Amino acid sequence: MTMTDFFDRETDRKYDRAYKETTPDILKAFGEFNNAVFASEGREIPLKYRELIAYAVGLTTQCAYCIDAHSNAAVKAGATETELAETAWTASALRAGGAYAHGRLGFKLTGVHEH
Repeated sequence: MTMTDFFDRETDRKYDRAYKETTPDILKAFGEFNNAVFASEGREIPLKYRELIAYAVGLTTQCAYCIDAHSNAAVKAGATETELAETAWTASALRAGGAYAHGRLGFKLTGVHEH
């Protein structure tokens, strides 16, 4: 099973209860932090771009919740279908580039490159 097999936008929020009951101070601090990061005004990077960045991170971490929240928030902030597509391609390039770059470690750690 994958994370998306468990994803249920409507009912998953009920599981926030554990956070609310056991660590309300941390939940409050996180909420304030998140609200500051995604404030509609007062930031140098426009909200649409911050949401597209968050969408790209969600794609690379493969978090269904982040993909859902930030793709929708990006559209709400004015992102177009083309911008979502270009963001997905950018995330794909970074993910592939990371595999390529880290693949060099395989050569380094095995000594294969020393031929």
